[in-house]
Amino acid sequence: TDAKVEPYVLDGIVLPTAYTPNAAKALARYPEQAANYLKHTLIGDALLDGMPQELKDIPRVETSRYIEAGMNEDWDALRNAPEVLRDFFVHPPPDPPWLDYEAFKAGIRKFHRDSGLIISGFAAGVLVDGFGTLISKSFVHTGRIFEQGVRRLRQNNRHFVDIFFPGGLERHGDGWKLSVRIRLIHAQIRHLLNASEEWDREAWGVPISAAHLGYAAACFSARTIVHSESVGVKFTQEEKESICAIWRYTAYIMGIPEAITFKTYAEALEMHRVGNACEPPIEEESVIMANALINSAPLVAGVTDVATRRAMVKREIYPISRALIGNELADSLRFPKSRTIAILWQFRMLQRIRRWMAKLRRKSLTAENFGQMLTISAFDDAGISYDMPDHERAEMSSKW
Repeated sequence: TDAKVEPYVLDGIVLPTAYTPNAAKALARYPEQAANYLKHTLIGDALLDGMPQELKDIPRVETSRYIEAGMNEDWDALRNAPEVLRDFFVHPPPDPPWLDYEAFKAGIRKFHRDSGLIISGFAAGVLVDGFGTLISKSFVHTGRIFEQGVRRLRQNNRHFVDIFFPGGLERHGDGWKLSVRIRLIHAQIRHLLNASEEWDREAWGVPISAAHLGYAAACFSARTIVHSESVGVKFTQEEKESICAIWRYTAYIMGIPEAITFKTYAEALEMHRVGNACEPPIEEESVIMANALINSAPLVAGVTDVATRRAMVKREIYPISRALIGNELADSLRFPKSRTIAILWQFRMLQRIRRWMAKLRRKSLTAENFGQMLTISAFDDAGISYDMPDHERAEMSSKW
Protein backbone atom coordinates (compact mmCIF):
# COMPACT_ATOMS: atom_id res chain seq x y z
CA THR A 1 0.00 0.00 0.00
CA ASP A 2 0.97 3.66 -0.34
CA ALA A 3 -0.16 4.50 3.20
CA LYS A 4 2.49 6.47 5.07
CA VAL A 5 4.14 4.51 7.88
CA GLU A 6 4.92 6.49 10.99
CA PRO A 7 8.45 5.95 12.31
CA TYR A 8 9.02 4.39 15.71
CA VAL A 9 10.87 6.72 18.10
CA LEU A 10 13.22 4.96 20.52
CA ASP A 11 14.96 7.00 23.24
CA GLY A 12 14.57 10.07 21.07
CA ILE A 13 15.98 8.31 17.99
CA VAL A 14 13.75 8.11 14.92
CA LEU A 15 14.07 4.56 13.59
CA PRO A 16 13.79 3.65 9.90
CA THR A 17 10.11 3.20 9.06
CA ALA A 18 10.66 -0.35 7.72
CA TYR A 19 11.19 -1.44 11.34
CA THR A 20 7.92 0.04 12.63
CA PRO A 21 5.84 -3.17 12.20
CA ASN A 22 7.98 -5.29 14.53
CA ALA A 23 9.72 -2.74 16.79
CA ALA A 24 7.24 -2.73 19.69
CA LYS A 25 6.93 -6.51 19.79
CA ALA A 26 10.72 -7.01 19.62
CA LEU A 27 11.33 -4.44 22.37
CA ALA A 28 8.75 -6.11 24.60
CA ARG A 29 10.46 -9.48 24.17
CA TYR A 30 14.13 -8.36 24.22
CA PRO A 31 14.14 -4.86 25.79
CA GLU A 32 17.88 -4.12 25.88
CA GLN A 33 19.06 -6.28 22.98
CA ALA A 34 16.36 -5.15 20.56
CA ALA A 35 16.93 -1.48 21.43
CA ASN A 36 20.64 -1.96 20.72
CA TYR A 37 19.94 -3.71 17.41
CA LEU A 38 17.43 -1.12 16.20
CA LYS A 39 19.72 1.80 17.04
CA HIS A 40 22.54 0.17 15.05
CA THR A 41 20.39 0.22 11.89
CA LEU A 42 21.42 3.90 11.76
CA ILE A 43 25.14 3.24 12.31
CA GLY A 44 27.80 2.33 9.76
CA ASP A 45 31.58 2.43 10.31
CA ALA A 46 32.54 5.51 12.33
CA LEU A 47 36.22 5.20 11.41
CA LEU A 48 36.05 4.56 7.67
CA ASP A 49 32.73 5.90 6.36
CA GLY A 50 34.34 9.29 5.67
CA MET A 51 37.17 7.75 3.66
CA PRO A 52 35.42 7.44 0.26
CA GLN A 53 34.66 11.17 0.19
CA GLU A 54 38.30 12.00 0.95
CA LEU A 55 39.50 9.64 -1.79
CA LYS A 56 37.00 10.65 -4.49
CA ASP A 57 39.50 12.81 -6.41
CA ILE A 58 42.29 10.21 -6.32
CA PRO A 59 42.57 8.06 -9.49
CA ARG A 60 41.12 4.64 -8.82
CA VAL A 61 44.28 2.76 -9.79
CA GLU A 62 46.30 4.85 -7.32
CA THR A 63 43.85 4.18 -4.51
CA SER A 64 44.14 0.45 -5.20
CA ARG A 65 47.96 0.66 -5.09
CA TYR A 66 47.88 2.60 -1.83
CA ILE A 67 45.53 0.08 -0.22
CA GLU A 68 47.76 -2.80 -1.34
CA ALA A 69 50.81 -0.99 0.05
CA GLY A 70 49.04 -0.49 3.37
CA MET A 71 47.99 -4.14 3.54
CA ASN A 72 51.59 -5.20 2.96
CA GLU A 73 53.07 -2.54 5.28
CA ASP A 74 55.05 -0.99 2.44
CA TRP A 75 55.50 2.37 4.14
CA ASP A 76 57.63 3.83 1.33
CA ALA A 77 54.88 3.21 -1.23
CA LEU A 78 52.32 4.60 1.21
CA ARG A 79 54.28 7.80 1.84
CA ASN A 80 52.36 9.88 -0.72
CA ALA A 81 48.99 8.30 0.04
CA PRO A 82 46.11 10.44 1.34
CA GLU A 83 46.35 11.02 5.09
CA VAL A 84 43.20 9.03 5.81
CA LEU A 85 44.75 5.87 4.35
CA ARG A 86 48.14 6.43 5.96
CA ASP A 87 46.54 6.90 9.36
CA PHE A 88 44.43 3.77 9.05
CA PHE A 89 47.28 1.45 8.05
CA VAL A 90 50.13 3.00 10.06
CA HIS A 91 48.02 3.31 13.20
CA PRO A 92 45.27 0.67 12.84
CA PRO A 93 42.88 -0.01 15.71
CA PRO A 94 44.81 -1.83 18.46
CA ASP A 95 44.24 -5.48 19.18
CA PRO A 96 41.38 -5.85 21.66
CA PRO A 97 42.37 -6.97 25.17
CA TRP A 98 40.32 -10.16 24.77
CA LEU A 99 42.20 -11.38 21.66
CA ASP A 100 43.61 -14.88 22.17
CA TYR A 101 45.02 -16.63 19.10
CA GLU A 102 45.29 -19.87 21.07
CA ALA A 103 41.50 -19.90 21.35
CA PHE A 104 41.28 -20.18 17.54
CA LYS A 105 43.06 -23.52 17.25
CA ALA A 106 40.16 -25.88 18.02
CA GLY A 107 37.91 -24.09 15.51
CA ILE A 108 40.59 -24.10 12.80
CA ARG A 109 41.18 -27.84 13.23
CA LYS A 110 37.45 -28.53 13.12
CA PHE A 111 36.89 -26.45 10.01
CA HIS A 112 39.63 -28.23 8.09
CA ARG A 113 38.38 -31.63 9.24
CA ASP A 114 34.80 -30.98 8.07
CA SER A 115 35.09 -28.00 5.71
CA GLY A 116 32.87 -29.53 3.01
CA LEU A 117 29.93 -30.13 5.35
CA ILE A 118 30.41 -26.84 7.20
CA ILE A 119 30.32 -24.89 3.94
CA SER A 120 27.25 -26.89 2.85
CA GLY A 121 25.41 -25.77 5.99
CA PHE A 122 26.70 -22.24 5.52
CA ALA A 123 25.66 -21.86 1.88
CA ALA A 124 22.28 -23.61 2.06
CA GLY A 125 21.27 -22.23 5.44
CA VAL A 126 23.27 -19.33 6.82
CA LEU A 127 23.41 -17.12 3.72
CA VAL A 128 19.69 -17.64 3.17
CA ASP A 129 19.11 -16.62 6.82
CA GLY A 130 21.03 -13.43 6.11
CA PHE A 131 19.08 -12.51 3.01
CA GLY A 132 15.90 -12.70 5.05
CA THR A 133 16.91 -9.31 6.47
CA LEU A 134 16.81 -5.82 5.02
CA ILE A 135 20.47 -6.16 3.94
CA SER A 136 19.11 -7.76 0.77
CA LYS A 137 18.09 -4.27 -0.41
CA SER A 138 21.76 -3.25 -0.62
CA PHE A 139 22.49 -6.22 -2.89
CA VAL A 140 19.49 -5.72 -5.14
CA HIS A 141 20.16 -2.00 -5.50
CA THR A 142 23.72 -2.70 -6.65
CA GLY A 143 22.34 -4.91 -9.46
CA ARG A 144 23.59 -8.00 -11.34
CA ILE A 145 21.50 -10.24 -9.13
CA PHE A 146 22.39 -13.69 -10.47
CA GLU A 147 26.08 -12.87 -10.95
CA GLN A 148 26.08 -11.47 -7.41
CA GLY A 149 24.86 -14.84 -6.15
CA VAL A 150 27.82 -16.65 -7.70
CA ARG A 151 30.31 -14.02 -6.55
CA ARG A 152 28.75 -13.87 -3.10
CA LEU A 153 29.18 -17.61 -2.59
CA ARG A 154 32.71 -17.70 -3.96
CA GLN A 155 33.83 -14.69 -1.94
CA ASN A 156 32.27 -15.99 1.26
CA ASN A 157 33.90 -19.37 0.71
CA ARG A 158 37.26 -17.68 0.26
CA HIS A 159 36.77 -15.56 3.38
CA PHE A 160 36.00 -18.74 5.36
CA VAL A 161 39.12 -20.46 4.05
CA ASP A 162 41.35 -17.48 4.80
CA ILE A 163 40.17 -16.73 8.35
CA PHE A 164 40.25 -20.41 9.29
CA PHE A 165 43.77 -20.89 7.93
CA PRO A 166 46.43 -21.13 10.67
CA GLY A 167 47.72 -17.59 11.17
CA GLY A 168 45.14 -16.22 8.75
CA LEU A 169 43.92 -13.55 11.16
CA GLU A 170 47.37 -12.34 12.14
CA ARG A 171 48.48 -9.00 10.68
CA HIS A 172 50.19 -10.54 7.62
CA GLY A 173 47.57 -13.23 7.03
CA ASP A 174 45.19 -13.27 4.09
CA GLY A 175 42.23 -13.58 6.46
CA TRP A 176 43.16 -10.24 8.07
CA LYS A 177 43.72 -8.58 4.70
CA LEU A 178 40.49 -9.88 3.19
CA SER A 179 38.51 -8.80 6.26
CA VAL A 180 39.92 -5.27 5.96
CA ARG A 181 39.20 -5.28 2.21
CA ILE A 182 35.57 -6.19 2.94
CA ARG A 183 35.44 -3.35 5.45
CA LEU A 184 36.72 -0.87 2.86
CA ILE A 185 34.23 -2.11 0.25
CA HIS A 186 31.36 -1.80 2.72
CA ALA A 187 32.37 1.82 3.40
CA GLN A 188 32.54 2.54 -0.33
CA ILE A 189 29.16 0.95 -1.07
CA ARG A 190 27.57 2.84 1.84
CA HIS A 191 28.94 6.06 0.36
CA LEU A 192 27.64 5.24 -3.12
CA LEU A 193 24.19 4.11 -1.97
CA ASN A 194 23.76 7.04 0.40
CA ALA A 195 24.40 9.36 -2.53
CA SER A 196 21.94 7.49 -4.74
CA GLU A 197 18.40 8.71 -5.26
CA GLU A 198 17.25 5.07 -5.10
CA TRP A 199 18.27 4.58 -1.47
CA ASP A 200 15.52 5.53 0.98
CA ARG A 201 17.43 6.17 4.19
CA GLU A 202 14.30 7.27 6.05
CA ALA A 203 12.73 3.88 5.38
CA TRP A 204 15.75 1.56 5.45
CA GLY A 205 18.42 3.22 7.56
CA VAL A 206 22.11 3.02 6.75
CA PRO A 207 23.10 0.71 3.87
CA ILE A 208 24.97 -2.37 5.15
CA SER A 209 24.33 -1.14 8.69
CA ALA A 210 26.21 -2.22 11.80
CA ALA A 211 23.05 -4.05 12.87
CA HIS A 212 23.07 -6.18 9.74
CA LEU A 213 26.80 -6.86 9.94
CA GLY A 214 26.54 -7.84 13.61
CA TYR A 215 23.66 -10.15 12.70
CA ALA A 216 25.71 -11.59 9.83
CA ALA A 217 28.70 -12.32 12.09
CA ALA A 218 26.37 -14.08 14.55
CA CYS A 219 24.91 -16.16 11.72
CA PHE A 220 28.31 -16.95 10.18
CA SER A 221 29.46 -18.33 13.52
CA ALA A 222 26.61 -19.78 15.59
CA ARG A 223 24.12 -20.50 12.81
CA THR A 224 26.85 -22.15 10.75
CA ILE A 225 27.36 -24.50 13.68
CA VAL A 226 23.61 -25.17 14.00
CA HIS A 227 23.16 -25.91 10.29
CA SER A 228 26.38 -27.94 10.14
CA GLU A 229 25.08 -30.12 12.96
CA SER A 230 21.94 -30.69 10.90
CA VAL A 231 24.00 -32.06 8.01
CA GLY A 232 26.05 -34.36 10.23
CA VAL A 233 28.93 -32.44 11.86
CA LYS A 234 29.52 -33.05 15.56
CA PHE A 235 31.05 -30.21 17.59
CA THR A 236 32.46 -30.12 21.09
CA GLN A 237 31.64 -27.05 23.19
CA GLU A 238 35.29 -25.98 22.88
CA GLU A 239 35.01 -26.10 19.09
CA LYS A 240 31.80 -24.06 19.12
CA GLU A 241 33.34 -21.37 21.31
CA SER A 242 36.51 -21.38 19.20
CA ILE A 243 34.60 -20.84 15.96
CA CYS A 244 32.72 -17.96 17.58
CA ALA A 245 36.01 -16.50 18.86
CA ILE A 246 37.36 -16.52 15.30
CA TRP A 247 34.29 -14.73 14.00
CA ARG A 248 34.26 -12.30 16.94
CA TYR A 249 37.77 -11.14 16.04
CA THR A 250 36.93 -11.14 12.32
CA ALA A 251 33.99 -8.85 13.11
CA TYR A 252 36.36 -6.56 15.02
CA ILE A 253 38.73 -6.35 12.05
CA MET A 254 35.77 -5.61 9.77
CA GLY A 255 34.90 -2.59 11.91
CA ILE A 256 31.66 -3.94 13.38
CA PRO A 257 31.11 -2.13 16.71
CA GLU A 258 31.68 -4.38 19.70
CA ALA A 259 28.33 -3.21 21.09
CA ILE A 260 26.59 -5.21 18.34
CA THR A 261 28.80 -8.30 18.41
CA PHE A 262 28.97 -11.29 20.76
CA LYS A 263 31.38 -12.91 23.20
CA THR A 264 30.15 -16.51 23.25
CA TYR A 265 28.25 -19.09 21.23
CA ALA A 266 25.15 -18.54 23.38
CA GLU A 267 25.30 -14.77 22.78
CA ALA A 268 25.65 -15.29 19.02
CA LEU A 269 22.52 -17.48 19.01
CA GLU A 270 20.68 -14.83 21.01
CA MET A 271 21.72 -12.12 18.56
CA HIS A 272 20.26 -14.15 15.70
CA ARG A 273 16.94 -14.43 17.57
CA VAL A 274 16.91 -10.71 18.40
CA GLY A 275 17.70 -9.73 14.80
CA ASN A 276 14.88 -11.93 13.50
CA ALA A 277 12.47 -10.33 15.96
CA CYS A 278 13.47 -6.80 14.90
CA GLU A 279 13.68 -7.22 11.12
CA PRO A 280 10.68 -6.23 9.02
CA PRO A 281 8.55 -8.80 7.19
CA ILE A 282 10.19 -10.39 4.14
CA GLU A 283 10.16 -8.09 1.12
CA GLU A 284 10.74 -8.66 -2.58
CA GLU A 285 14.51 -8.04 -2.39
CA SER A 286 14.95 -10.91 0.08
CA VAL A 287 13.00 -13.22 -2.24
CA ILE A 288 15.14 -12.20 -5.21
CA MET A 289 18.50 -12.60 -3.47
CA ALA A 290 17.72 -15.86 -1.63
CA ASN A 291 16.51 -17.56 -4.81
CA ALA A 292 19.41 -16.19 -6.84
CA LEU A 293 21.77 -17.61 -4.23
CA ILE A 294 20.18 -21.07 -4.36
CA ASN A 295 20.19 -21.14 -8.16
CA SER A 296 23.81 -20.04 -8.39
CA ALA A 297 25.14 -22.77 -6.07
CA PRO A 298 25.63 -25.40 -8.84
CA LEU A 299 27.62 -22.90 -10.92
CA VAL A 300 29.92 -22.30 -7.98
CA ALA A 301 30.45 -26.08 -7.79
CA GLY A 302 31.28 -26.18 -11.51
CA VAL A 303 27.97 -27.63 -12.75
CA THR A 304 27.27 -25.69 -15.95
CA ASP A 305 24.91 -27.96 -17.89
CA VAL A 306 21.52 -26.25 -17.68
CA ALA A 307 19.40 -29.39 -17.28
CA THR A 308 21.71 -30.88 -14.66
CA ARG A 309 21.87 -27.61 -12.77
CA ARG A 310 18.08 -27.20 -12.71
CA ALA A 311 17.59 -30.77 -11.51
CA MET A 312 20.21 -30.30 -8.78
CA VAL A 313 18.54 -27.11 -7.58
CA LYS A 314 15.05 -28.61 -7.58
CA ARG A 315 15.80 -32.04 -6.12
CA GLU A 316 18.67 -31.28 -3.75
CA ILE A 317 19.45 -27.67 -2.92
CA TYR A 318 15.95 -26.25 -2.38
CA PRO A 319 14.81 -29.22 -0.21
CA ILE A 320 17.98 -29.14 1.90
CA SER A 321 17.78 -25.37 2.35
CA ARG A 322 14.10 -25.61 3.29
CA ALA A 323 14.90 -28.32 5.85
CA LEU A 324 17.63 -26.13 7.37
CA ILE A 325 15.85 -22.77 7.54
CA GLY A 326 12.34 -24.09 8.25
CA ASN A 327 9.08 -23.92 6.33
CA GLU A 328 8.03 -20.49 7.60
CA LEU A 329 11.08 -18.65 6.24
CA ALA A 330 11.20 -20.84 3.11
CA ASP A 331 7.57 -20.03 2.32
CA SER A 332 8.20 -16.31 2.90
CA LEU A 333 11.10 -16.50 0.45
CA ARG A 334 8.79 -18.32 -2.02
CA PHE A 335 10.90 -21.44 -2.19
CA PRO A 336 9.10 -24.18 -4.12
CA LYS A 337 7.20 -26.65 -1.98
CA SER A 338 9.18 -29.81 -1.41
CA ARG A 339 9.22 -32.76 0.95
CA THR A 340 11.86 -32.36 3.63
CA ILE A 341 11.12 -35.55 5.54
CA ALA A 342 14.36 -37.57 5.76
CA ILE A 343 16.21 -35.25 3.34
CA LEU A 344 18.83 -34.33 5.95
CA TRP A 345 19.05 -37.96 7.10
CA GLN A 346 19.74 -39.02 3.50
CA PHE A 347 22.37 -36.30 3.17
CA ARG A 348 24.10 -37.41 6.37
CA MET A 349 24.07 -41.06 5.22
CA LEU A 350 25.69 -40.08 1.91
CA GLN A 351 28.44 -38.30 3.84
CA ARG A 352 29.03 -41.39 5.99
CA ILE A 353 29.29 -43.55 2.89
CA ARG A 354 31.74 -41.05 1.44
CA ARG A 355 33.87 -41.28 4.59
CA TRP A 356 33.83 -45.09 4.50
CA MET A 357 34.86 -45.05 0.83
CA ALA A 358 37.68 -42.65 1.62
CA LYS A 359 38.94 -44.98 4.34
CA LEU A 360 38.82 -47.94 1.96
CA ARG A 361 40.87 -45.93 -0.55
CA ARG A 362 43.15 -44.83 2.30
CA LYS A 363 42.61 -41.28 1.15
CA SER A 364 42.43 -38.22 3.38
CA LEU A 365 38.91 -36.81 3.25
CA THR A 366 40.16 -33.68 5.04
CA ALA A 367 42.62 -32.94 2.23
CA GLU A 368 39.96 -33.71 -0.37
CA ASN A 369 37.49 -31.35 1.35
CA PHE A 370 40.05 -28.57 1.47
CA GLY A 371 40.91 -29.07 -2.18
CA GLN A 372 37.24 -28.75 -3.06
CA MET A 373 37.04 -25.60 -0.95
CA LEU A 374 39.81 -24.00 -2.98
CA THR A 375 38.03 -24.97 -6.20
CA ILE A 376 34.75 -23.28 -5.22
CA SER A 377 36.34 -20.17 -3.72
CA ALA A 378 37.33 -16.88 -5.33
CA PHE A 379 41.03 -17.69 -5.65
CA ASP A 380 43.11 -16.73 -8.64
CA ASP A 381 46.78 -16.24 -9.49
CA ALA A 382 46.54 -12.47 -9.10
CA GLY A 383 45.80 -12.75 -5.38
CA ILE A 384 43.47 -10.39 -3.52
CA SER A 385 42.22 -7.45 -5.59
CA TYR A 386 42.10 -4.08 -3.84
CA ASP A 387 40.03 -2.33 -6.51
CA MET A 388 36.96 -0.55 -5.16
CA PRO A 389 33.56 -0.14 -6.84
CA ASP A 390 33.07 3.32 -8.35
CA HIS A 391 29.32 3.19 -9.05
CA GLU A 392 26.42 1.89 -6.96
CA ARG A 393 25.16 -0.15 -9.93
CA ALA A 394 27.41 -3.16 -10.51
CA GLU A 395 26.93 -3.09 -14.28
CA MET A 396 28.10 0.55 -14.40
CA SER A 397 31.05 0.14 -12.05
CA SER A 398 34.62 -0.59 -13.04
CA LYS A 399 35.68 -4.15 -12.29
CA TRP A 400 36.39 -4.81 -8.64
